[in-house]
Amino acid sequence: MTWQATYQKWDSYEALDKKLKEKLQDLKKSDKDLEDAFYKNLTFGTGGMRGMLGPGTNRMNVYTIRKAVEGLANYLEKHTSNPQEKGVAVSYDSRHMSKEFALETAKVLGNHGIKSYVFEELHPTPTLSFAVRHLGAAAGVMITASHNPPEYNGFKVYNEDGGQIPPAQAEQVIAEVNAIENELTVPYVTEQSLEEKKLLTWIGEEVDKAYLEQVKQLSKWNASELGQKKELRIVFTPLHGTSHDLVLRGLKQIGFEHIHVVKEQAQPDPEFSTVQSPNPEEHQAFTIAIEQGSDYGADVLIGTDPDADRLGVAVKNAAGSYQVLTGNQLGTLMLDYVLANSTSDEKEKGRLIKTIVTTEMGRTIANHYGVETIDTLTGFKFIGEKIKEFETTGETYLFGFEESYGYLMGDFVRDKDAVQAAVVACEIAEYWKSKGKTLLEALEELYERHGYYFEDMISLTLKGKDGAEMIAKIMEQVRLQPFREIAGLQVNQMEDYNTSERTDLESGEKETIELPNENVLKFLLDKNSWVCLRPSGTEPKIKYYFGVSSQSREESQALLEQLKEEVNRRVQAIMEG
Repeated sequence: MTWQATYQKWDSYEALDKKLKEKLQDLKKSDKDLEDAFYKNLTFGTGGMRGMLGPGTNRMNVYTIRKAVEGLANYLEKHTSNPQEKGVAVSYDSRHMSKEFALETAKVLGNHGIKSYVFEELHPTPTLSFAVRHLGAAAGVMITASHNPPEYNGFKVYNEDGGQIPPAQAEQVIAEVNAIENELTVPYVTEQSLEEKKLLTWIGEEVDKAYLEQVKQLSKWNASELGQKKELRIVFTPLHGTSHDLVLRGLKQIGFEHIHVVKEQAQPDPEFSTVQSPNPEEHQAFTIAIEQGSDYGADVLIGTDPDADRLGVAVKNAAGSYQVLTGNQLGTLMLDYVLANSTSDEKEKGRLIKTIVTTEMGRTIANHYGVETIDTLTGFKFIGEKIKEFETTGETYLFGFEESYGYLMGDFVRDKDAVQAAVVACEIAEYWKSKGKTLLEALEELYERHGYYFEDMISLTLKGKDGAEMIAKIMEQVRLQPFREIAGLQVNQMEDYNTSERTDLESGEKETIELPNENVLKFLLDKNSWVCLRPSGTEPKIKYYFGVSSQSREESQALLEQLKEEVNRRVQAIMEG
């Protein structure tokens, strides 16, 4: 069916939601916008289904949600045991339509006789992962678009292990979704019917208490130390999202008392009105926290994204101003703290899991403690999948992280968790403060010991159909004419994750990469440097990642800038060619 025919189907549907009908009329003013809304169906990427709100098959709305849930329900009935009784856990964040989409999920599941456990109030993504495991549910659904702009929302599917569905399961779910011919006529039941048939259970305080008890167990302090009042002064911002209550409770239950919450950003707000982007990866998100941190005399500033799976931390530097740590920097600090406080037995079978674009400093620190490192593709679902495998291999999960501000210490959750990460990060900051040092000074010690590993990333946004075609062109051109040298450094190997091949560019010899296929290219250069090109699975972006290391801060910084400038220039030439 052409996009025009799909649009006509929507436009002529008499029962179309009134608000969507009005927005559809507005779309008619622009053929380009109309085509973009209907030229394809929303697809599952590294974070599930995510897109702009509005009418159309390429938008998030009640009809695309119902279609996705119908596909999920059909998948569960075919591939899981007793999904009707086990049920599905459902949570949602502070975005426009999030609670409505959560209820639509329950209504479609209810038509299949499948129970839904829906949180009474908005909750973080990691607590959804925890709830799936705690309740013994067959699956989970999180309504969120993470840190995307306000006009976005999303639909993330979790399996019965509490992890995001990996590629093999995703393909099966997508096949079921694609088999549904008409998203406008997916059957569902009313909320009243769900209540009457006892197919809807509201999740309350019991799950929160169980989750927080697990968070408390992560502390490396003994009982005496846990009971002591902590000196660390903290400024916390939930960035208008879901983490306010759980982060505060998590901190207070291990003795943190000096916590100042940024009131302007404490309440849920789907417009994220005080920030350009509700993303702790972007330093502007800390603007108000920095102002208030100075007045409060804060040692650290912590901020979570709207669905509380990413954590950003800022620390006062020698000049007296606050410096935002990168995801790699915070991850290495957490890793070193975890491994330094692990037993010999834990380290012998213990594993660090990181993604292919996460700092190699993690591997170096793990090696220092005698711990093996496992690499995965980008996306925490792959880390969660590995944790599940450890249940049969005898390996022990010690820590996992990715450069994009995602961390997981306790495997009672199977996705990145900003709540537990916030608590652990503050514990680490308190530890170093007791030694008379800041986190930045502790980080400098790690650099001096292991080398100056610096990383960066360039993100190029290319929206719509034209943007998607340009991203495909960039990846195709680089594959056809691989980088042979970059900024004076020879490229030794090219890793093409689309074909799962690692090629030695001098000899031409190839070896297999034992990871799932994904549209990613990585180049391994002299001096332990690397460059990676990766289209985002959840946003209209292509990202270039860079990593360098040396024994000198100045050398690493200079090399990093040279790599960024050279790759950016070459990509621009492809776009203009």
